[in-house]
Amino acid sequence: MRSDEVRPGALAKRHAERRGNLSAGFRRESFTLPREEARAKARDVFSRYPKAAYMTEIEYWEELPDGRIFVTMRHLPTAD
Repeated sequence: MRSDEVRPGALAKRHAERRGNLSAGFRRESFTLPREEARAKARDVFSRYPKAAYMTEIEYWEELPDGRIFVTMRHLPTAD
């Protein structure tokens, strides 16, 4: 097993890939930024895709050893 496969982010990604069709329809956006920039980016995504209409949520986040934050957010593509 490679060392990156035991990291929580790698495990979450593998799990999400295995779920496949269970999460069909959602669009995901992942980013790795310093803490304050990650917060600002998450606020921006919530502004563009309000939770009530797009079911927007932070699906996964992790603080990396260098202090940056890895985030995966998901939302529906439309607010139908």
